[in-house]
Amino acid sequence: MANIVNAERISLAFGTRTLLDEVSLGLSTGDVVGVVGRNGDGKTTLLRLLVGEADPDSGQIIRNSGASIGYLGQTERFDERASVREAVIGGQADHVWAAQASRRAVVHSLLAGIDLDRGVAELSGGERRRVGLAAVLLGDHDLLVLDEPTNHLDVEAIAWLAEYLNSRQSAGMAMLVVSHDRWFLDAVCNRVWEVHDAVVDSYEGGYAAYVLARAERVRQAAANEARRQNLLRKELAWLRRGPPARTSKPKFRIDAANELIRDVPEARDTIKLREFAVSRLGKDVFDLHQLSYAIEGRTLFDRLDWSIGPGDRIGIIGVNGAGKTTLLRLLAGELSPASGTVKRGRTLRLGQLSQDVLALGGDPADPESLSADDQVLPAVQRLQRQVRLATGVETSTSNLLEEFGFRGDKLVTRIGELSGGERRRLQFLRLLLTEPNVLLLDEPTNDLDIDTLTVIEDYLDTWPGTLMVVSHDRWFLERTCDVVYALLGDGRCVLLPGGVDEYLKRRREIPGAAPAPTVPDSGSSSAAQLRQARKDLARIEGQLAKLESHIADLHTRLEASASDYATLVSLGAELAQAEARRTDLEGQWLELAETADLG
Repeated sequence: MANIVNAERISLAFGTRTLLDEVSLGLSTGDVVGVVGRNGDGKTTLLRLLVGEADPDSGQIIRNSGASIGYLGQTERFDERASVREAVIGGQADHVWAAQASRRAVVHSLLAGIDLDRGVAELSGGERRRVGLAAVLLGDHDLLVLDEPTNHLDVEAIAWLAEYLNSRQSAGMAMLVVSHDRWFLDAVCNRVWEVHDAVVDSYEGGYAAYVLARAERVRQAAANEARRQNLLRKELAWLRRGPPARTSKPKFRIDAANELIRDVPEARDTIKLREFAVSRLGKDVFDLHQLSYAIEGRTLFDRLDWSIGPGDRIGIIGVNGAGKTTLLRLLAGELSPASGTVKRGRTLRLGQLSQDVLALGGDPADPESLSADDQVLPAVQRLQRQVRLATGVETSTSNLLEEFGFRGDKLVTRIGELSGGERRRLQFLRLLLTEPNVLLLDEPTNDLDIDTLTVIEDYLDTWPGTLMVVSHDRWFLERTCDVVYALLGDGRCVLLPGGVDEYLKRRREIPGAAPAPTVPDSGSSSAAQLRQARKDLARIEGQLAKLESHIADLHTRLEASASDYATLVSLGAELAQAEARRTDLEGQWLELAETADLG
């Protein structure tokens, strides 16, 4: 494996805060590393250091001079005078770039609906993001460094992107990906780096393996972090009991996961929550009768009948522009249908989270209004100081703020100085403080880090109300919702018993639809199994290499301790355990190698 970039004992500080402290790591051909961590802990900074856009205070970064690195940052950099065609495919005519299957797949999947001859200066933020991603993917690079590549992509495009990156990894390309999309990380990565407290911890495997390894590490080394451990084990329990796709893991991983979650209950007691929701909401929440709505000549809903009851937990997916946000606004009464009715329950107390980040300004006398000069804790305490949770337990707003990542100096930080992700967290917390019995969430995972998402998911597990979630985040949808409905773009809203996978299948079957096309020579179940086997083979080979080094070290220490009986006994026991572990890993390697050979 050719080495592409190495960081040796790098450190970086901003003011009095140290982001990275003597961190050493590296990337080689075929590595696909997902980077996770809280907002502000240094994920983007780490990427900028590795690609050469920033310099460390100390240490060094060595890049292979013969390797090409493609970088997608959080902001796109184009010549504003260029067209999309020039920015992405070097100005090539359609018959030239379309003759190449790999280029055709990228352009059709990411730039559908975008005129290639438009100027990049005319594009919306989401369109610019897609153009930037397409340009990086079409570059002839040895390493792709992608900062939030799934932003502004729907579930179809995300699924296509995962397939495309898997095909490129099979060809030897290395990748470094920052993402809060856990499904995407699990689909593409063979290692995970967690950035926290100025260090970077490395875990082998995708996001699912990272959850297991991190939960075990926390269990062994951080007994005082019981809250964090419970969240991780709860997510792991859902992971094992959830969608069938997540059970296709090697047997040793399943056994380890089952042992960890043996005493963990199901994430939600659905029956009890529904009974509680009925007592709070009555029998009716929303009743849509023959509802129709059109915009700019497009019919979004055509005589839609739908009854939404107390305790329903509904995920809504669909292509961009299919009407997902419009549906939530119709339910909330912000829009009126062209025909038909929306009947709302009498006891409905609505909480709505829009895609807009927390707005500042307004009436200082209004407790719900915020200004840039407001501090976090006082702004929340103006709404409530004590909160009765859905479980009946009373807690203080300061405790809730701590759970949502606002602790220490952050409690007295001016809201105008908060990052977009921190404002989003505060926005969600303030919504919960209003104690709604119906939640309408429009892309709630935008700008949130994974730790905050697990806190929100844990809160929603015991929240007894009606929940409707619009999201492209498959992990969040599957984790928080009991059923998924899809807007297929033809005026219908249909139940999907098979969830997102069924949605993708249906979209492919709609005549004239333009979902993300499949990547050539990949995407079948056999190809997916082959990719998983190769990822697991690489991980086990890494473990075996470390184990062989450890066993050799034990032999050396045994020879040096020939006259020390107590040390000999201790080292002998450790050696026996290491050799047993090696035998187990070799057996797993042989099983996986068989699968890979069949591919």
